[in-house]
Amino acid sequence: MELTVVDNPDMRRFEARAEDAAVAGFVRYGRRPQSVILLHTEVDEAFHGQGVGSRLVRGTLDQLLAEGVTVVNECPFIERFIQRHSGEYESVVRAAAP
Repeated sequence: MELTVVDNPDMRRFEARAEDAAVAGFVRYGRRPQSVILLHTEVDEAFHGQGVGSRLVRGTLDQLLAEGVTVVNECPFIERFIQRHSGEYESVVRAAAP
């Protein structure tokens, strides 16, 4: 399945959109002047088990890193993604303060 990850600033989320423009999943975030806080990842039930979550997180992180902002993660799903892909993102994504 082809997916495109796009920022939807009006809804404060990155969206994984399928070929028919249906939103397959999203990462909700909050923005500050020089940072983005990743809050929650959700994948539509119709797209479960198809790798949408991982592709969504990768696309989100790649776009934010290209922007040069500090990324702060508060989402457990994204934390597991970063741990599974050690070396790719862990040095640039900060965990939220306890």
